[in-house]
Amino acid sequence: MKIILAQQNYHIGNFEKNTAKIIEGINAAKGQGADLVVFSELCVCGYPPRDFLEFEDFIAQCHHAIDVIKTHTKDIAVLVGAPAHNPQREGKDLFNAAWFLYEGEIKQVVHKTLLPTYDVFDEYRYFEPAYEWNIIPFKGKKLAVTICEDIWNLGDNPLYRICPMDQLIAQEPDVMINLSASPFDYEHDEDRKAIILANVLKYKLPMLYCNTVGSQTEIVFDGGSLIYDGKGNIVKQLPYFEEAMGAITLEELTNSPLPPVKPGEEAPLTELLFDHNIDRIYDALVMGIRDYFGKMGFTRAILGSSGGIDSAVTLAIACDALGKDNVRAVLMPSPYSTEHSVDDAVALSKNLGNPYDIIRINNIYESFLTTLEPYFKGLPFNVAEENTQSRIRGNLLMGLSNKFGYILLNTSNKSELSTGYGTLYGDMAGGLSVLGDVYKMQVYSLARYINRHKEIIPVNIIDKAPSAELRPDQKDSDSLPDYAILDKILYQYIERRQGPKEIVAKGFDSALVSRALKMVNTNEYKRNQFCPIIRVSSKAFGVGRRMPIVGKYLS
Repeated sequence: MKIILAQQNYHIGNFEKNTAKIIEGINAAKGQGADLVVFSELCVCGYPPRDFLEFEDFIAQCHHAIDVIKTHTKDIAVLVGAPAHNPQREGKDLFNAAWFLYEGEIKQVVHKTLLPTYDVFDEYRYFEPAYEWNIIPFKGKKLAVTICEDIWNLGDNPLYRICPMDQLIAQEPDVMINLSASPFDYEHDEDRKAIILANVLKYKLPMLYCNTVGSQTEIVFDGGSLIYDGKGNIVKQLPYFEEAMGAITLEELTNSPLPPVKPGEEAPLTELLFDHNIDRIYDALVMGIRDYFGKMGFTRAILGSSGGIDSAVTLAIACDALGKDNVRAVLMPSPYSTEHSVDDAVALSKNLGNPYDIIRINNIYESFLTTLEPYFKGLPFNVAEENTQSRIRGNLLMGLSNKFGYILLNTSNKSELSTGYGTLYGDMAGGLSVLGDVYKMQVYSLARYINRHKEIIPVNIIDKAPSAELRPDQKDSDSLPDYAILDKILYQYIERRQGPKEIVAKGFDSALVSRALKMVNTNEYKRNQFCPIIRVSSKAFGVGRRMPIVGKYLS
């Protein structure tokens, strides 16, 4: 039996395009003589559909797409993911389901058992867990079909005590097939492989794991679909961050000595490693921008280019994602901007070949100060005057965005967002955050990665001390701890969910930890007003991190 995994990029709610893509995959699989082609979790509607699932018309369109797809299954079997009604109407109205289509008919529907309810997942909001489990008989073989559930470690929650494979193994299946929508983060790939491997070794069966690829707003799916033999060897892996198809026969998996593709020997992260998987972070960010623009129907971006590392890396990634002609950089020097920063920003745009403008804000800034002078009452220069410059820049960028149809890319990094080192309605403005899940030291690693073949980002941008340049001789270090230490503390608190005592026990200074965590906790109100952030870590700000704005958590 020949089985093909179809790793595709879907668009949530775009039934016409998704259906056409699936049919294209079916036809390609037919051309390769496949008996069965497997697509990913909820591929018909795109994942995660969230509250679209509460619209009956949305579910009706899912089922209409199934009816169209099944007409293409006369000579090939197809496994696709789509919601299914709960006929008993006890509990939730829907199941997250895998539909087995063959000979123009719906032969069987498999329901997902383990519904994740953590981080970006909230499936129990919409779906009922499966209450029966059956293998799928096909051409003399027994297929054990699961939906993502064996790919995640779901803990001891009583909702997850029933493991679908524990139910299916008694029916003596020949192979496990998993339809998945497993997001990318820079820590997850090895963990994902380890969990699949554990299932393979536990049940002593081959595993065909089909993951989706593509970005859906903030969530990036990296693909990397896998085929394991029954001994735990990876015999085939599909590429990351691109659509692909992979074929295997069950006879090859069980009878032939295929050369295994061994997973990397990589320990789980316990502290932030600044260069860890930086190439995949880069690819994820490119895909995040490209899909956000492509699926929303946008074509052109704009951003503020300061001559600093964050805007430089954002600009380079955006040019890769959208094409250099579609990314406009705007340099907006103030009275406190250094000429070398302007020169660096100009050199960067010349290296990339993107259009750029220089709009000096000195006169606008003086006008603001003159207008506010009676109300500032001669008080000393402080953050109010600093933030005024940032908000002027935000207004100029949004004016150009509105006039010419650009989408403003935000350039703030995760270290800044964590500590509140940013100006609401100023440098925190934007339609999409590119680096909001990337710590400052990782931004430097991205810059070095971008320059791996030739100098694109001027070396001076990488080497100089970071500064917002909102007052004379300003440096980030005036307001923040050293990034090399700060980022590791933030990682322990945000990604690892370590409290202050645990972080101090790792050797960090107690006063520094208290200071850093206080900045994180007191700036939740700013992040709550922020734009979508491309997720590349295991715990990004946004939908996967739900913290109270009015709350206190310090030892």
